[in-house]
Amino acid sequence: MTCSFDIFFLEAVLNGLLLAGLLALLSLGLNLIFGVIDVVWICYAEVVMVGMYAIYFVHTVLGIDVFLAYGGGILLTSLAGLALHFFVIRPLLHAAPINQLLATGGVLVLLQAGATMAFGIEYRNLSIQLGSISFVDMYFAWSRVITFAVAVVAMGLLLLFLRRTYTGMAILALSQDRQIMPLMGVDSGRIYGITSAIGGGLAGLAAALMTLQFDIYPHIGLQFGPLVFMVCVLGGLGNLIGGFVAAIIISQFIAVGGSCFATEWGYAIAFLFFIVMMFIRPQGLMGRI
Repeated sequence: MTCSFDIFFLEAVLNGLLLAGLLALLSLGLNLIFGVIDVVWICYAEVVMVGMYAIYFVHTVLGIDVFLAYGGGILLTSLAGLALHFFVIRPLLHAAPINQLLATGGVLVLLQAGATMAFGIEYRNLSIQLGSISFVDMYFAWSRVITFAVAVVAMGLLLLFLRRTYTGMAILALSQDRQIMPLMGVDSGRIYGITSAIGGGLAGLAAALMTLQFDIYPHIGLQFGPLVFMVCVLGGLGNLIGGFVAAIIISQFIAVGGSCFATEWGYAIAFLFFIVMMFIRPQGLMGRI
């Protein structure tokens, strides 16, 4: 298929924008954690997977209302983020980065294996169909529209929290200077724990919205993990706004490239653009925090 600037091309562009909402939401927690703690959670996408399974179990197996299940999933991933920090990250805060990557990579394998043993390799879902919305002969899934709106609101609330509250400003201050701020009275251990809990909660929020769009299976993290890391690095590791901008760019390559050629080509073009940008601007589009 070749590109032509018609209604289908515009539909691809707008669907790409909606896809950016999911990628931006997935990158939000990871960027926050790296910007403050300076550790990359290789297992972040698997924390999202755990949230998806938790929501599925609470709603489908226990029969609890789906909105309560969403809340439970967010709470669980928030606690998982806190536990991951205290039991895995904190002992390695001053270790070599490769040790931190290997440790979180080990957690990745552990979570995948645990999900496989607990739920098997079958694809599962919540059986929730939201339908689509039509506009001038273009169709958009309600699940993507809702995800984009939630991503924008989550970004706004997080920035408001960081800039308008004492704890948020302490988080920002610590991200700027991890050596000096503890000497000025900032409890770095407490702030790191809060940051990890918020990052885990954001993973749970992304998991809740992903259950509306995708099946749940143990290796779903491998489907989105590389994209999330690409978005974070392209935008600038730790840069929240940069992550949102990068999500829009990457999603456009995927959506428009997939519309003009094939889905696989869309992903290939996105990764090729990322590789080229790493030579041109290795610190990311908006700079690393």
